[in-house]
Amino acid sequence: MAKNFEDFGTFIGEKSFFSGKILTTEQLRVDGKFEGEELRVEHLIVGRNGKVKCNIIANTIIVEGIIIGNIYARTRIMLMPTAAILGDIKTPELIIQNGVILEGNCIIAPDPKHYPKEIIEKRYED
Repeated sequence: MAKNFEDFGTFIGEKSFFSGKILTTEQLRVDGKFEGEELRVEHLIVGRNGKVKCNIIANTIIVEGIIIGNIYARTRIMLMPTAAILGDIKTPELIIQNGVILEGNCIIAPDPKHYPKEIIEKRYED
């Protein structure tokens, strides 16, 4: 995790509020508040005081704050002890630490774009 503000491609500070749509191939750190329809970034960190209300698509996501919206990560989602999520999660890898609050459906599979039901049923029948 980046340690300096300049290590982040985009930064929403603790006392800042942004509303709209963000699309970037950089890393985004949210310590303030972001609301919108969609957030598309390469890497997302929602800090302890960060609040995000929208659907998220990213490569990797680390959450310490609050997200209200569906989350899709191509690689991994890590939920830290202070994280609170209200929405569905799709990812190949989900790390949940003790203390997390989560309400939603989780799909964890090598290709989370597709429901793994068929894979599980096929493995069961083999």
